[in-house]
Amino acid sequence: MAKYSKKAQEKVGEVMEEFKEGKLKSGPGGKGGKVKSRKQAIAIGLSEARKEGAKVPKKKSKSE
Repeated sequence: MAKYSKKAQEKVGEVMEEFKEGKLKSGPGGKGGKVKSRKQAIAIGLSEARKEGAKVPKKKSKSE
């Protein structure tokens, strides 16, 4: 199983709270619509954690 850092877990937790409150938006700067799926919310959290330098495994490519 892939290993995620504590910082990445915390970031995903923060994003999930936003999602549950209905405040999470997609797209750069939150210019997209409201996020409706849990999977999308988790992906946003992992993406933000990656940008902050947290240890997050690489995205799977479509060819794998």
